[in-house]
Amino acid sequence: MIRRKIGVVAPGSRVSPQVAPRVLALAANLYPNRTPEILFHPQCHAAHGHFAGDEATRAQAFLEIANDESYDAVWFARGGYGACRVAEAILDGLTAPARRKAYLGYSDAGALLAGLYGIRFEAVAHGPMAEDILRDGGEAAAGRALAWLVDAAPETLEPSIGRAKTAAFNLTVLSQLLGTPLQPDLDGHVLMLEEVSEAMYRIDRALFHVTSNAAIRRVAGIMLGRCNKIPPNEPDFGMTEEEVARYWCERSGIPWLGRADIGHDIDNKIVPFGNCGHARRTD
Repeated sequence: MIRRKIGVVAPGSRVSPQVAPRVLALAANLYPNRTPEILFHPQCHAAHGHFAGDEATRAQAFLEIANDESYDAVWFARGGYGACRVAEAILDGLTAPARRKAYLGYSDAGALLAGLYGIRFEAVAHGPMAEDILRDGGEAAAGRALAWLVDAAPETLEPSIGRAKTAAFNLTVLSQLLGTPLQPDLDGHVLMLEEVSEAMYRIDRALFHVTSNAAIRRVAGIMLGRCNKIPPNEPDFGMTEEEVARYWCERSGIPWLGRADIGHDIDNKIVPFGNCGHARRTD
């Protein structure tokens, strides 16, 4: 599927002013003869304390893009925090045109990805956001996102994708969604998890919470993405993130399926939700 018009919104934190011009320039360079139309909603640059505008403003901006028949995709501008505060208002306001779009984001955006997937939207994916372009080498991440948004390019996908159902989340975000109306039904899915800037004891605690959930114990297995920028633990925790993940998988009876090529970095691959792939064991 070829998508020509992409709307960018920020349901959480506001976006750096350098992002839009850099993304537009990259798109023009990558697609000189068929440059997609990319519109950054003005809300992306609004400010209301921590957030990109107040909750009504953020929800309205998302709905304006999602419910507009002329758009083909909704791209999350960045993560940060705040999507959970507007998710239910957004889900309640979606209309038929919203179902025909693709949605791409990760990290804090996982709250909305979970909600969209929960109401059976078919083109929801975990992957790079617009602000990733500001990372060192970030054009690679933004270019990968555009390749999926514009052409659904298969080379953008996490390499284990095959025939089974898949989903991917930031570990902390998924942990916070459990027991809420946004908790997704992941029965039979290969669940990929990544983390950033959390100490090992917090990663351990979040994995305890996730793997203890009765519904999560019905997943097909867990794959662990990269856990970046782990601050030092005092005293040393004594286990790596993989050792911790293996421990909780074994203790909960959830199959350990190895590592996933996702994370808060420029190498973050795209994981579509649903019947998009078969995860092969990597160990």
